[in-house]
Amino acid sequence: GCFVMNRVAGLLARDVMEAQKHPLKFDVLAKCSVSRARTSLMHLPHATVETPVFMPVGTQGTIKGVTPSQMEAMDCRILLGNTYHLGMSPGPELLDKAGGLHKFMSWKRALLTDSGGFQMVSLLKLTEITEQGVKFASPYDGRLLLLTPEESIRIQNSIGADIMMQLDDVVSSTTTGPRVEEAMHRTLRWLDRCIAANQRPTEQNLFPIVQGGLDADLRKQCAEEIIKRDCGGYAIGGLSGGEEKSEFWRMVRVSTSVLPDDKPRYLMGVGYPLDLVVCSALGCDMFDCVSPSRTARFGTLLVDSGELHLKKSMFQEDQQRIDDTCKCTTCAHYTRAQIHHMLKNREGVACSLATVHNLHYELNLMRRIRENIKSGTFPEFACKYVVGLYPDKQYPLWCVEALASVGIQLPS
Repeated sequence: GCFVMNRVAGLLARDVMEAQKHPLKFDVLAKCSVSRARTSLMHLPHATVETPVFMPVGTQGTIKGVTPSQMEAMDCRILLGNTYHLGMSPGPELLDKAGGLHKFMSWKRALLTDSGGFQMVSLLKLTEITEQGVKFASPYDGRLLLLTPEESIRIQNSIGADIMMQLDDVVSSTTTGPRVEEAMHRTLRWLDRCIAANQRPTEQNLFPIVQGGLDADLRKQCAEEIIKRDCGGYAIGGLSGGEEKSEFWRMVRVSTSVLPDDKPRYLMGVGYPLDLVVCSALGCDMFDCVSPSRTARFGTLLVDSGELHLKKSMFQEDQQRIDDTCKCTTCAHYTRAQIHHMLKNREGVACSLATVHNLHYELNLMRRIRENIKSGTFPEFACKYVVGLYPDKQYPLWCVEALASVGIQLPS
């Protein structure tokens, strides 16, 4: 009898492990009855993240000019780190000693790391991509280095992020021809090498990436293949790199239509406010982008009507808050004129204040999206948001078409 009981207990434990194959649980809370938008809880080892979510980018493990405690105060639950930069400095050995990036940067919540491949292609002149991996010259000392799928995962295992990305063969989104298909197939082969290399599968999720350039059939084929690997979530890559917006939204839509409903979908490198609204409507759950923090440093601040370029002289006597409706600490304490003067005089703190506002704006935009999905008013919210950006109703054609493709008609 005892043997049978133990056997049953063993099988039950195995079932639980099978059911919880990944350290990620995805609970869809509400779906938009018109579009593909949905709001969910994504349970990760270090945090429960509400989606759709915008993930600020902390390249070196910090967001320039903002502390982890400031990010916590904005209720940010997940940050993105760049494997390429972190692998160079502080490097995996020091991260192992520190007990991972969470401890090294004193951030208790969730982290996602990219694979390092995109930086190679975007930052470095000397890149040769072979079946083995990506060859590049170190910008630190010029040595020739090779980033393989195995090495990318080794560094990401040291970083210890809740979600790691596979190393993919990145081609520019405007590339056409056989190279796009080659990259898609290589990305699948590298995915299997990444999965095999993951030393911490019960602690760290590994997301595959849908590639295929601007070719809908390649994207479909790639999405269908990666689903067979049954990972914790899936990413859509290779977009937001200079392609036409009319092609961009179609590739997003074709990718989300193949990816399963019960797993998170991460649209890489997308974060302009309008794109967040439209791509949430198309069924994406996760986004990241350097633009809100990068443009903040140049004095561009985000508001519902678009952007304020606070370096312009028209703001030098403007006593208004950046945004009357904003609850961020910058809007609570500073006027447009004050920020204008600080930016003009190159005060370091101005970058920090502007970055806090922009990140708060994006995180709050996602909160509004989630609340409207829950209350069944997302289509109305999306329309109101787009009209706020284009009061003359001269909407960009891509935006009209993208929303119409999921049943949302902008007012004429």
